[in-house]
Amino acid sequence: MEDERGTTERVLTLLGLLQQRTVWTGPELGARLGVTPRTIRRDVERLRALGYPVQASNGVGGGYQLGPGHDMPPLLLDDEEAIATAVSLLAGAGSGDATLRALTKLDRVLPTRLRHEVRALSGSVVSFDGSRAPIDPDVLMTLARACRDEVEAGFGYQSSSGVATRRVEPYRLVASGPRWYLLAFDLDRDDWRTFRVDKMTEVSARSWRFRPRPAPDAAAYVQENVASRVYRHQARFLVHAPASVVRAQIPASAAVVRSRGRSRCEVLSGAGELDFLLMHVVLLGHSFEVIEPVELGERCRVLAERLLGAAVSGS
Repeated sequence: MEDERGTTERVLTLLGLLQQRTVWTGPELGARLGVTPRTIRRDVERLRALGYPVQASNGVGGGYQLGPGHDMPPLLLDDEEAIATAVSLLAGAGSGDATLRALTKLDRVLPTRLRHEVRALSGSVVSFDGSRAPIDPDVLMTLARACRDEVEAGFGYQSSSGVATRRVEPYRLVASGPRWYLLAFDLDRDDWRTFRVDKMTEVSARSWRFRPRPAPDAAAYVQENVASRVYRHQARFLVHAPASVVRAQIPASAAVVRSRGRSRCEVLSGAGELDFLLMHVVLLGHSFEVIEPVELGERCRVLAERLLGAAVSGS
């Protein structure tokens, strides 16, 4: 019984690995699971017997891969359930990384005959409150696959100066409120960049594989870019309140809040004007200090005198 349980767990782990990447070699899978390539071959046959379309190829670039099936694998979903699940995931694609992972796994085994129906149905789903930026599901899936398969991606990107062609090594997709962002290494600018997915055009995944570079934390990097780096002015404040309290007051897209002990936190934000940044922190209702920039301290004095003058004239 113990051996059977171990085999079942290993086969399920193998299935999970095949869903994570396009191609695995036998030795790679064996190293991850701690077994021989011969055991991998037997486990692959077990998956095939269960209805999972595991394909094998020889030569350079060959290996095992999970292909689209003629039928949904048993004990998973029938056609109607698969369509309903995929459309629901696409309709709520702004809800986070877990949604995208689930959609990517479903897309891996979804039969071709169902994909057209899923795309047609997903196009008929809209949001009445307008809070979600419209995203082409094919674009989202293309980028998700490129991140997963570690292949280069190319697209046109809209900026204030027009549309420019970008060539990148995609790393992670990050959801923030109504929008999706791609963290990628820009090959032409030789640096990490954040891209809004809704500003992309003609998105394509290429065949060139890349070796992943040491990368920043995707969520933290994108949040800092969205909250401050894209603006003309950036500022840091030391706020005398717990980080949990301040985070509840400020949207994640508006500022980065870092804990500085039990009763203080650091707030990093950006805006087009320094006065706007200052008033935003004032309205939080906590004591605070300006860390940087230096000129913001002078703006504090100017605004304080202006507000005091308004109070005196009103009395």
